[in-house]
Amino acid sequence: MSVFRHAFFRSNPFAAPRRPRHRVLRIALGAMGIAVLLALLFVSVFVGIAMLGVGMLLRLWQRRATPIATSRANSIDADYRVLSKAQLPLPR
Repeated sequence: MSVFRHAFFRSNPFAAPRRPRHRVLRIALGAMGIAVLLALLFVSVFVGIAMLGVGMLLRLWQRRATPIATSRANSIDADYRVLSKAQLPLPR
């Protein structure tokens, strides 16, 4: 079983990815990986900002038809009075 497993990994180069031995190639691939990650982060931030902006514009567009100030026909008139704070008895 062990012999077959070693033969499989030797014949299939994609089965066990390894870093290249050459220093310059290793640094270049590392820098390329970091660049890809930064590009994905950059794109995702701008996509998120665009989604928030479109959502806010849609919300403003939908509110455009409704009036901002409402009439006082539905308001209720009432008399109010301010109550003072209840005083607790002093401890003995």
